[in-house]
Amino acid sequence: VQLQASGGGLVQPGGSLRLSCAASGTIFGINDMDWYRQAPGKQREFVAGITRNGRTSSVDAVKGRFTISRDNAKNTVDLRMNALKPEDTAVYYCHVEALGVGSWRDYWGQGTLVTVSS
Repeated sequence: VQLQASGGGLVQPGGSLRLSCAASGTIFGINDMDWYRQAPGKQREFVAGITRNGRTSSVDAVKGRFTISRDNAKNTVDLRMNALKPEDTAVYYCHVEALGVGSWRDYWGQGTLVTVSS
């Protein structure tokens, strides 16, 4: 299972970005799909997640600004980010729990950089 994330970039405070992540390879099933982020000098943290049935969760810092969605048919997960703040600057990673060849395990994308600055 491979994850390919895209959509990062430089945006001004108050702006919007949409991150996308596509899972490919031999996939027999995907449970949770999540986005994490890691700011410079900080640990990686959970941002938002969505279950196979569409139940979502997110950290308080992004509630009301970020929206996570997924397409089970395409094995993709998106993160729509609005009203971006400088403190949202980080490398964003997609994460899935998937069944490939073998057993269920965690997979991570390569990360995409989001910079919020004027």
